Amino acid sequence: MVPALFPGPASDSAARGPLASPGVSDAPVNLSPQGPPETVLEPEPAVALDALATALGAPPGVRRDEVAAVVARWPRFLDAWARLGRLARDEIEAYACFRVGYHRGLDRLRQSGWRGSGYVRWRHETNRGFLRALSGLAESAAAIGETDEQTRCLEFLHQLEPDWDRIPRD
Repeated sequence: MVPALFPGPASDSAARGPLASPGVSDAPVNLSPQGPPETVLEPEPAVALDALATALGAPPGVRRDEVAAVVARWPRFLDAWARLGRLARDEIEAYACFRVGYHRGLDRLRQSGWRGSGYVRWRHETNRGFLRALSGLAESAAAIGETDEQTRCLEFLHQLEPDWDRIPRD
């Protein structure tokens, strides 16, 4: 017999019924009237933002390399990864850039208190790099035939930002 994680009558699966899971609390889940929590990422350093703006303004022939230099200097800069994905030389490079931006973004979200659910809204400028990376990952996954990944990314994107399809984006 497995020891109860929550001693008392609620820990007995039979007492809770046939669908109960052992070790799952019967305590109510408290949701706020505002809905799921919203996470806002911390801003990038001003110098990094300035460097990305300068790189994006570079002539088309050198723009990709200039943005890559920003990513090399600030590898946690989510919007730089997303912008580099848009400037990629091919679909595989785009996929790789967006994937790195997405995974670095998950790390940053967790550091900001995100616990795997809740909103990450576009209206907060600091969230846009992550959302761009996730959107780009969905697009590039489709481009290389990873349709199940595309579907997962799009579902996640709409969970984080339910208004995604109605937002005018750059």
